[in-house]
Amino acid sequence: MSGWLLLGLPGAMFVSGLGSAWIGIGLLVGAFFNWTLVAPRLREQTVHYGNAITIPEFLANRFPTRAMSLRTVSAIVIVVFFAVYTASGLVAGGKLFESAFAGVINIGGLSDYATGVIITLAVVLAYTVVGGFLAVSMTDFVQGCIMMLALVIMPAVVLFGEGGGGFSQASQTLNEVDPTLLSWTEGLTFIGWLSAVTWGLGYFGQPHIIVRFMAIRTLKDVPIARNIGMSWMLISLIGAISLGIFGRAYAIRNGMDVEDPETIFIILADLLFHPLITGFLYAALLAAIMSTISSQLLVSSSSLTEDFYRLFLRKEATDKETVAVGRLSVVLVGLVAAFIASDPNSQVLGLVSNAWAGFGAAFGPLIILSLMWSRTNGAGAIAGMIVGAVTVMVWISLGWNGSFLGGPGVYEIIPGFIASFIAIMVVSSVTADAGEYRAIER
Repeated sequence: MSGWLLLGLPGAMFVSGLGSAWIGIGLLVGAFFNWTLVAPRLREQTVHYGNAITIPEFLANRFPTRAMSLRTVSAIVIVVFFAVYTASGLVAGGKLFESAFAGVINIGGLSDYATGVIITLAVVLAYTVVGGFLAVSMTDFVQGCIMMLALVIMPAVVLFGEGGGGFSQASQTLNEVDPTLLSWTEGLTFIGWLSAVTWGLGYFGQPHIIVRFMAIRTLKDVPIARNIGMSWMLISLIGAISLGIFGRAYAIRNGMDVEDPETIFIILADLLFHPLITGFLYAALLAAIMSTISSQLLVSSSSLTEDFYRLFLRKEATDKETVAVGRLSVVLVGLVAAFIASDPNSQVLGLVSNAWAGFGAAFGPLIILSLMWSRTNGAGAIAGMIVGAVTVMVWISLGWNGSFLGGPGVYEIIPGFIASFIAIMVVSSVTADAGEYRAIER
């Protein structure tokens, strides 16, 4: 979960009401099946196939006859989509500084938004470059606790604090403005519903998430980790959904003009709380932003180091040299993401949805089939990755995620996931990488 949990999802709820909550429901279901189907198998097969530390390396070990091509293609997909995904976090940081610290901090005459992007990136780079995977894992835990606490406190105060009016008053206010805001289905087309719930498919292909399955201490720890992670996710999603919908009621009742719905968390934090608590809530937002950016930068740098530098440039690179290259890679990917995030009109949820779909379509079907279908082979793996990623990019470029055949848009993960799944099965069935047909044992 990144800054979209405190900005993007509440913003969608603010605008569309409970119809947008299907995104959260889809994610919750997707995460559960990811923990149940993928985590134990991936952890076990990571050990079985040479203890890989990156997704490209795991795929290369799993399909050795196409190792070079797999590592190259998957590394390219990771770096491209993570640059976009990381940019979404920097956009969230920029919006925080633009909304909360206008005119307070100024760097070389830059706008408040640009200043926020730079400061957010600098802080994340500092601890990611120095501390690596261990620092990212430990800060994620602390950041996750802060995020969850904020998502419990904020909706409760918005609903029951001064000016909130309680649940019944909030419901009445929303019904008077637009009754569909409190409906799960009214005004929602089947395509709209499907595009929302299929966010859950993306979980199967997120490198910064599934790499944690590869790194988990033992297979026996998976159920404990799943229970902790799913509990946290349920509480946090309920909090984000409640914040968006009841924040809309609060804004209406108190005559607030909210220009950017994605900043409702920031606005209410400043309006309703003592400055010390407001500072804590801003820290929660930064925690959400930084926890994901750091993970993404780490996975990107690992791929650049292990799957480009060591593979093509310096096969005999020492560990010290590899660490140095990895740190440089973190900085380079961060700078590219900052360039993408430079537009202050960027939307957090939009950038996240594009990157989420790209990863979900490129890696999701491949991870599932490589773990659960023994006939999956290297040729099929390459075909699936390319077809999934290209389908998503073409779908976005044609604008079909906004409008499709004169009707509502179709979320790009749907055609991308389906096309990738078909490509893997068809190509694997008609090609003869016989040496890769292995029985997949639990």
